[in-house]
Amino acid sequence: APSLPTTDVVARSNSGRLTTKMAEVAGEEPFVPDMDRRKLMNNILLGSVGLSIAGLAVPYLSFFVPRTGGGSAGGALAATDALGRNVTFPGWLATHQAGDRSLVHGLSGDPTYLIVKEDKTIEKYAVNAICTHLGCIVPWNKAQNKFMCPCHGSQYDKTGKVVRGPAPLSLALAHVNEEDKKVVVLTPWTETDFRTNEDPWWK
Repeated sequence: APSLPTTDVVARSNSGRLTTKMAEVAGEEPFVPDMDRRKLMNNILLGSVGLSIAGLAVPYLSFFVPRTGGGSAGGALAATDALGRNVTFPGWLATHQAGDRSLVHGLSGDPTYLIVKEDKTIEKYAVNAICTHLGCIVPWNKAQNKFMCPCHGSQYDKTGKVVRGPAPLSLALAHVNEEDKKVVVLTPWTETDFRTNEDPWWK
């Protein structure tokens, strides 16, 4: 019996690519995608790769973008504790010792530090706890006498002035005032920042 004819035909295209065609016994032509379909598949592939790269690049680039919004903007607001109760001067000083820096809910709802001075009075300014780098909450480190951000290592002195990056700006300030029934009221700090002698960035 005669053998079935099967041949490999190799042709070089003008672009230098090799294409192989199999001659089938039944005479069927092999499927070769047309140019429009190839372009569509290439676009899909490139789009997928581009989205993946963008997804990785955005978080990386955001590391270098400082936080410039928020701060101590807004009107006067009574400081409240973790349970939502108004903070009073007598009540706070009865439970917080000299040198203490503890959080209350401040302007715009931002966590804010009240500072107890050595003479057992509350400092006339409060320090916003939101890091000016990427918005982490910065804890007070009593042993180091600094505010130290656990996210990327930014540090601030006891007044909230930035002393180590990557944070580019000091922590925002608010005024501490007293109203009826000894309630602690916070108001926006709009004048010169006493730590830098510059206009406040948060205004």
